[in-house]
Amino acid sequence: MNGIEPSPETFQSDSLIAGTQATLESMATSAHSQCLLCGQANPLGFHLTFRVQPDNSVAATFLCREVFRSYSGILHGGVISALLDAAMTNALFSKGVAGVTAELTVRFLAPVALNRSAVVRASLEREAHPLYCLRAELAQEGELMARAKAKFMAKRDL
Repeated sequence: MNGIEPSPETFQSDSLIAGTQATLESMATSAHSQCLLCGQANPLGFHLTFRVQPDNSVAATFLCREVFRSYSGILHGGVISALLDAAMTNALFSKGVAGVTAELTVRFLAPVALNRSAVVRASLEREAHPLYCLRAELAQEGELMARAKAKFMAKRDL
């Protein structure tokens, strides 16, 4: 493994918008209830529950079940990417912003083991409405396994 530990300082945001749990929950319920990753109303969903952290990031825990495997014993990279993307979406929700992914870059640092929990965290780095720059990390047993950077655009109504 790589021995890199995620640290709370990684997620210090220079954003002037403070995130709140109430705002996150309201946005997730009203705008995203059927999401595959965090939608609580999606019967086939992962049902991730994000919480705003003291450092203004958001975090959720995910059990890396066998059904999400790639190679034997390893979580599929597409699932990792989706988890990182969902965390960044919820970081925006905590600030009252509904956004869509415009660009996503993922760096896989180590294989994520199955049948163990992982923690995914995300934070807003910069904003210049309608563009938002975010970053996310996925850690397992305190070890950084993947990280991502993304640009989101404020969602327009269809």
